[in-house]
Amino acid sequence: MTLSPPVWTLEQFMQGVARGIEIFRDERLSEAREDYSSHFNEAQSAVEDLLELSTDLATLTQTGGSAVADAGYLEALRYLAAPPVSFDDLETLSGVAGRDFENQWPIVVGTILALVDTHRFPWVVDGREPTEAERRAAVVSTAAQIAARRILTARANESKNAQEELVKAALRAAGFDEVRPRVISTLRTAPRPGEFCGESMLGSRKADLVVSLWDDRVLAIECKVSNSKINSVKRVKNDAAVKAKLWIQEFGDRLIVPAAVIAGVYHPPNLLSAQHDGLTIWWSHDIAQMISWINEIKLRLK
Repeated sequence: MTLSPPVWTLEQFMQGVARGIEIFRDERLSEAREDYSSHFNEAQSAVEDLLELSTDLATLTQTGGSAVADAGYLEALRYLAAPPVSFDDLETLSGVAGRDFENQWPIVVGTILALVDTHRFPWVVDGREPTEAERRAAVVSTAAQIAARRILTARANESKNAQEELVKAALRAAGFDEVRPRVISTLRTAPRPGEFCGESMLGSRKADLVVSLWDDRVLAIECKVSNSKINSVKRVKNDAAVKAKLWIQEFGDRLIVPAAVIAGVYHPPNLLSAQHDGLTIWWSHDIAQMISWINEIKLRLK
C-alpha cells in the first residue's frame, strides 16, 4: 500500500504561515544596507557619466553609440524612459535584436528618447540646459530606481536558488543521488528510484526538481518564495497548483506526487485551496517533514 502525502488542516497552515512570516521578517530586517548603497553608487556614476557623455542628453543622437556599446551605460539609458524598459522590452519596442544594438544604435537611442521621462528630465522636452538642481534630482532618482531593481532581482534569484539548494541537500542527506536534468515525456525517462534531477521538462511543464521515490512514484517539486499574501496567489494558486492539475492529468495521481516547498508570506486559505487541487505542501523551514515522509516510504517497502 502506497503512503499518501500529508494533508494539512487550516490551523496547521496558519502555524506554518506564522513561522514563515517570522523568518521572512528576520531575514529582511537583517539584510545588509551596504548592498543597496553599493548598487546606488555604481548606478549614480553610470548616470552621471551618461549625462556628461551626451551633454545632458542634448547630443545623445550623436554620441549614443558609445552608450549602447557599454553595459553600464546601456542600463542607465534604459532607465531614462518612463517607466524604465527592460532589455527584452527594448528589443521589442525598437525592433532590434540585442546582439545588433551596437550596430543599429540610432534606432535604439531613438526609441529611448521617444519614451524619456519628462518629469525627471524636463529640460529635454523644453530644449534647454538643465539647472543644477534638476540634474542632481534626475541623477539621484534614476540611480535609486536602478539600485532598487537590482536588489529586487538579486533577492528573488538568491531566495529561489537557496531554497532549491536546501531541498537538494536534504535529499542527498536522505540517500538520494543527483543526476542530470532531462526531458521527461513519460515516467520511464524519469530518474531511477533513489535519484533526483534539477529543473526539467516534466510532461508539458517544467518542474524545479524531479525526485523518483522508492516506490516508483515521482515527486515533482516546485520551490516557491513569496513576499506577500497577494504574491502568494501567483506563486501557489496560479503556478504550482495549476502544474499539479496538469501533471495529475498527464501521469495519473497514483504515479506522480505534485508538491511545493514554500517559504515567506502566504495566505492560509490559498494554501488550503492549492492542496485541494492536488498540491502537496511543505515548508522549507521544516523540510524534515518532507524527508520523514520519503523515508517512511522506504521503510514500508522492507
